[in-house]
Amino acid sequence: MTTYGYFLSCEEFTPAQLVQQAQLAERAGFEALWISDHFHPWNDEQGQSAFVWSVIGALSQVTSLPISTAVTCPTTRIHPAILAQAAATSSVLHDGRFVLGVGSGEALNEHVLGDAWPSADDRLAMLEEAVQVIRLLHEGGVKNFRGEYYVVENARIYTLPEQPVPIYVSGFGAKSATLAGRIGDGFCCTKPDAELVGTFRDSGGGRKPVQGGFKVCYGSDEQAAVETAHRLWANEQLPGELAQILPTPAHFEQASSLVTPDMVGESVVCGPDADRHAENVRQYVDAGYDELYVQQIGPDQEPFFRFWSEEMLPKLR
Repeated sequence: MTTYGYFLSCEEFTPAQLVQQAQLAERAGFEALWISDHFHPWNDEQGQSAFVWSVIGALSQVTSLPISTAVTCPTTRIHPAILAQAAATSSVLHDGRFVLGVGSGEALNEHVLGDAWPSADDRLAMLEEAVQVIRLLHEGGVKNFRGEYYVVENARIYTLPEQPVPIYVSGFGAKSATLAGRIGDGFCCTKPDAELVGTFRDSGGGRKPVQGGFKVCYGSDEQAAVETAHRLWANEQLPGELAQILPTPAHFEQASSLVTPDMVGESVVCGPDADRHAENVRQYVDAGYDELYVQQIGPDQEPFFRFWSEEMLPKLR
C-alpha cells in the first residue's frame, strides 16, 4: 500500500511554520515527511531558507512521523563527514525514523563557498564517493579515507543510531537512476516516470523503496491558486539543466519570467477538484512509487490539510 507523506518546503516557510505544518500533517493522516535542504530559495518571492538540520532537530520534539531529506547534497557546500554526523544525530533524535536523501545538487546552493560547479558526470562521481564516506563513518570506530575528492583522517562519530542511516539517492535521468540502483538504499524522484523507476530497480534497486514528491496548490478559487503557484514556483517549469546550473535566485527569476500562469496551471494541480488531485496522485502510484510526498504551495495550509484528511485520503484509500 502506498505511503502518503507531506513535503516541508524550507524555501517557502519559516522554521516555526514548518514545525506547525508537520504537526498538522500528522493530525491529517499523513504518514511521513519530506523536507528540502537549501542554502538559497529558488527566488526571493519564496523568501526563506532555514538550516535544515536545526529544523529536523525541532521536528523530533513535535512529531513521530518518519522524515527524509529531499534532498541533501553531500559533495560541495558541506563535507560528507560532517553530514554523516548530522544524519546520525538526526536518526538518534527520531528513534531511527530518519532517511538521508542525497543528490548531486544545484549550483544555486553549492557555489556559495566559491567552488567551481562540476560537470554532471563529475557531480555523480563525487556523490558516489561522498556516500562511501558517510557509510564508512556510520560503521562506528575511528576511520580514515583518502579518495579522489574527499579525505577523512582519524574521524569517529560517537553519537550513532542502532542501525546505519538509510541513504536514498535522487535521480532525474538514466545515469543518476542507475547510480541510485547501484549504491542507494532507495530512490527519490519528482517525476511520475515509470521508466526511471524501472532503471533504478533493474540497476540493483530491486524491491527497495521508491519515494516521489510533487507540489499542488489547493484552494477554493482555481485561478487564484494558479496565480499563487505561478508567483512562488514558476521555476519548477524551467526546462533542461537550468535548475542545476543557474547560480542565484535572481537568475531563476530572470529565467522564470518566460513561464506563464497557464504553463503552471497545466503542470501543477490547482484548485478544489478532488478528482484532479487524485488523478495526479495515481500517476505516481501507476509509475511504481511506494511513497508519495505532497507539498501545498502558499499560505492556505490548514484548509489543505482538512481537504486531504476529509476528501483525499478516503478517495485514495
